[in-house]
Amino acid sequence: MRRPFALLAGALLVAACAVPVSAVPASAADGDEGFTIEDSRITESSGLAASRQHPGVYWTHNDQDTGAYLYAVDSATGRTVATITLTGVGTPRDIEAIGIGPDDRIYVGDIGDNDGVEWDHVWIYELPEPKTLKDQSVRATQYVVRYSDGPRDAESLVVHPKTGRVYIIDKQEDGGHLYAGPARLSASGTNVYEPVAPIDLWATDAALSPDGSRLAVRGYFGGILYDWNDGTPERLERLDVPLQRQGESVTYSADGSKLLYGTEGTASEVRAEDAPGASADAESPSGSGSPGASGSSGDGEGTGGTVRTGALALAVVCAAVFGLRRLRRRG
Repeated sequence: MRRPFALLAGALLVAACAVPVSAVPASAADGDEGFTIEDSRITESSGLAASRQHPGVYWTHNDQDTGAYLYAVDSATGRTVATITLTGVGTPRDIEAIGIGPDDRIYVGDIGDNDGVEWDHVWIYELPEPKTLKDQSVRATQYVVRYSDGPRDAESLVVHPKTGRVYIIDKQEDGGHLYAGPARLSASGTNVYEPVAPIDLWATDAALSPDGSRLAVRGYFGGILYDWNDGTPERLERLDVPLQRQGESVTYSADGSKLLYGTEGTASEVRAEDAPGASADAESPSGSGSPGASGSSGDGEGTGGTVRTGALALAVVCAAVFGLRRLRRRG
């Protein structure tokens, strides 16, 4: 995947934010306060998914690895408690996303374009979430995916928690689209994905809330919350995304109360923020509470309309980075 400008922006952000954001504890019993990934093998964590069977455990993976591996990280310690080797699949190219659907099925998106290669097809892997956390091999099903409008880079995959339908969001600087595949993926043929709705973000990951009512999309410089609206997302508000070295992942906590944001790098930090509408969801198992119940306005910068320290610096850096990119493109 091509990232030079994202890395430049991350470095500038660190220098630009003169007043530091308050630190987040490195570990917590259930991940609600965030944690640090301690495994030295995990240097390019590009996706996160909260386990449904194992409270406090989060699944992640490297962008590029020596094989098809998943890592189960205990958020209480930041340590890897199981390494899963996927069998029945080929050599991965660029694994960018992970999600968990009904019946505790894990879906892994080998959907990126490292080195700018345009693949005529990409892959999705499906496997059962192991009931026992230990190092083991698990056989996965490999699905071939093509886009109806040609090859594209993508880093976001979400699985609807009720229907099991798998969606992809492509990654475009000026905003991409939500792509819908078949209601049921087929392992015997090609699964064609069609664009169904615009996404107003340079998306690096996305997550559906546990009740399937909201879609959280993050990028390098922010995030947007959508009403899922039966697969035709409607924009609700901006998300309070923390400043990170290279923001690559997002997931809801298993109970839907938090959004956890991850980044690449050795000993990478996973930061936690309150999920909009979480308190209402906690009172209503059906998730019927208003997505904006946290007090954020439609275009606010976070809970209660507060602006994160360094937001002005972020805007300046974004303008500089994108402006430089466009100048180079025109040159």
